[in-house]
Amino acid sequence: MTEELEDIKKEFEKDGVKFVQLVFMDILGMVKSVSIPLSRFEKSMEEGITFDASSIVGYATIEESDMRALPILSTFQMLPWLEARTARFMCSIHYPNGDRFPGDPRYVLERLIERHRDYTMNVGPECEFFLFKMNNNRPTTELEDYGGYFDLLPLDRGEKVRREIVENLEAVGFEVEASHHEVAPSQHEIDFVYSDALTTADRVSTLIQTTKTIALEHGLYATFMPKPLYGVNGSGMHVHLSLFDEKGNVFDDPDCEWGLSELGLNFLGGLMAHAREVSGVLSSWANSYKRLVPGYEAPTYISWANLNRSAWIRVPTGREEKTRFEVRSPDPAGNPYLQFAVLLKAGMDGIEKKIEPPGPVEKDIYAMSKDERAEFGIEPLPENLGEALREMKRSELVRDVLGDHIFKHFLHFKEMEWDDYKSRLTQWEVEKYLPIL
Repeated sequence: MTEELEDIKKEFEKDGVKFVQLVFMDILGMVKSVSIPLSRFEKSMEEGITFDASSIVGYATIEESDMRALPILSTFQMLPWLEARTARFMCSIHYPNGDRFPGDPRYVLERLIERHRDYTMNVGPECEFFLFKMNNNRPTTELEDYGGYFDLLPLDRGEKVRREIVENLEAVGFEVEASHHEVAPSQHEIDFVYSDALTTADRVSTLIQTTKTIALEHGLYATFMPKPLYGVNGSGMHVHLSLFDEKGNVFDDPDCEWGLSELGLNFLGGLMAHAREVSGVLSSWANSYKRLVPGYEAPTYISWANLNRSAWIRVPTGREEKTRFEVRSPDPAGNPYLQFAVLLKAGMDGIEKKIEPPGPVEKDIYAMSKDERAEFGIEPLPENLGEALREMKRSELVRDVLGDHIFKHFLHFKEMEWDDYKSRLTQWEVEKYLPIL
């Protein structure tokens, strides 16, 4: 028995653990879990928990359905919101023979980190979500409050719920940086302090689980859907990226133009060069592109800036150890392991190929004419999921980082979603066309 396992067993005894929850994610970003009694934990460490992978989106066919989930000891956390004392572990997914399963999204990010182990790739996300009322235990889009950006009680009626979410996140080891009401009514944001990419992806999974659980306890439904309401801001997940080596932040160089090192500029160049082809992973739902429209603080064009919030990438104020790139198109409904992986791969490709980015654009891009955008070399992001998938399908970079298994299955399920979406008749069409056609 390893020393780490011995330490965890002592924690179990101290905390009075009765159950262990084992968690993993499908390729679309849906959290999956199985609970076992404490008495089965050591056996799960040796043999894993067998499950039917053909029932998990993008995992396996019926012919090769048996997989094993093995708890990762370093991800141990207590779940304070459950009445029965429960410990939680993220899992790695394996074939019956013990080999790692290439369709495990966490494994995608692990492989990339190992490939670039000379650096520590840090990620800090800003996760937005809505709190809606429930009706007969079903979610609605009925608003819980009419607050706006940074409002507080009585306008921000979700403050108590948000505070309880933060308390629970801190209880499982999060360093929460801030939480506040967002721009839209009933919309909220929770930010936590950056960490390495793998730890942060695990934490996004935990944040989603925690937020939904605490909201339900208050009779509310928490949704990370990118655009649940027409005419107001959608929910994004701005992703802050930085790169460290043994000397510190490699993006920072106060003696260079814009305070960015050559490595930093190349990383930025890689992000921009691959922006269109990674969009299908960063914004992975048909609904994601209802958020990415002008007028709602969401990017639609590929550019970078220091202050301009219409740009796809922003370099926030604060340099030295805080020098970072804020990518503004991802949303929290996607798979964070795959999102972080394609972003980091695009940036590292820029470093390896010494890709130079264009200069920053501090003008309001939405107000520019087509000719002005062409003059600055500004290309649009994909306008919808179908366009994003066509770009992704041609991408050797995305195929390389996701691996053939996830690349193939992700495209398959997303193309099915897009075909279904295209065939649907909307109320807007009925109201617009029926009286005149």
